[in-house]
Amino acid sequence: MRLVSVNRLQAGMKLGKKIYNDEGLVLLADGVELTDALIKRLAKIDIGYIYIEDSLTEDVEITGMLQDETRNQALKVVRNQFQKMSGASGITKGFYHLDKKFSKVMDSILDDLATQEDPMIMLLDMHTADNYLYAHSLNVCLYTLVLGIAYGYSREELRVIGLGALLHDIGKTQIPVKIVQKAGMLSDEEFRHMQAHTEIGYRILKEEPNIPLLAAHCALQHHERIDGSGYPRGLTGPQIHEYAKWLGVADSYDAMTSNRIYKKAMLPHQAVEALYVGSGTLYEQKQLELFRDRVAIYPLGLTVKLSTGESGVVVKIDPSTPHRPVVRVLNGPEGEPVVPFELNLGSKLSVVIVDVTDEDGAVVRTT
Repeated sequence: MRLVSVNRLQAGMKLGKKIYNDEGLVLLADGVELTDALIKRLAKIDIGYIYIEDSLTEDVEITGMLQDETRNQALKVVRNQFQKMSGASGITKGFYHLDKKFSKVMDSILDDLATQEDPMIMLLDMHTADNYLYAHSLNVCLYTLVLGIAYGYSREELRVIGLGALLHDIGKTQIPVKIVQKAGMLSDEEFRHMQAHTEIGYRILKEEPNIPLLAAHCALQHHERIDGSGYPRGLTGPQIHEYAKWLGVADSYDAMTSNRIYKKAMLPHQAVEALYVGSGTLYEQKQLELFRDRVAIYPLGLTVKLSTGESGVVVKIDPSTPHRPVVRVLNGPEGEPVVPFELNLGSKLSVVIVDVTDEDGAVVRTT
């Protein structure tokens, strides 16, 4: 499979991986042959990149971080609960309780991740920008758990931080939809309303008998930044709980790499670079370093240009050196097709990735 930006799709290409809406429902199944009409539809619903079938990379398998059953159940629980809570009364006064299924979902997620020897933050399934909140909640949960596993948290600690991550934006269920889904820039008043989701989320979760209090603090503090520039309380480094700091990194990364109503998604390597701009000011440097070492910044199937002038597709990622993948070289320095061969950048240190390109060699610009 190969990862291709939608603006480079051509009729006749076949979809290599399912496309979901953010409620977990399949919009297009893998193997579907793309038509001009389908390509226009994909562009209209803000899908930025998709996987296509490709004879030169047919052996490249793109697997998810979770089993399909676990992933779909998690999205279903988040969607159903959040939809019930939208507009419901008495929520922040303890008159409304969360579905107990959240705890079961968390156990299933942890069980799936436990089967992976060295779990990494991978580019997840393609979603539309509609109802972004549900998929975002699950993505942030997965990213935070991968970081927590790498950091060495126990199963119970992972369960707490995982619940905090899965429910970190629950307060947005009480923010007017016209603000949450606004396409343009928020006004000062609208932004103040949006910021309130952290405190609302805290008030909801701290009353829940089946939700750890630390999970409520994750909701409260995930927008705090170590230099005091965050919200709602402008806390500085030592005042912010460690869980919330991990969550803040994961939350920012997913926001950057997801299609939104008002912006296109960045590719992983661009998002990591953007995060590093805030190293030591917004985010803890050591946390960013661990994050960098656990994220596949060049996803499987991505077409890249090398310092040799050659280009090819990422076909394998070594968890010990995720930023130096194995590239299957398909084109020479002048763009001419060559007999495919694989170059392991983990051992060929004189060669580096200098750009990300589409299947025809054109440089991808997403920011």
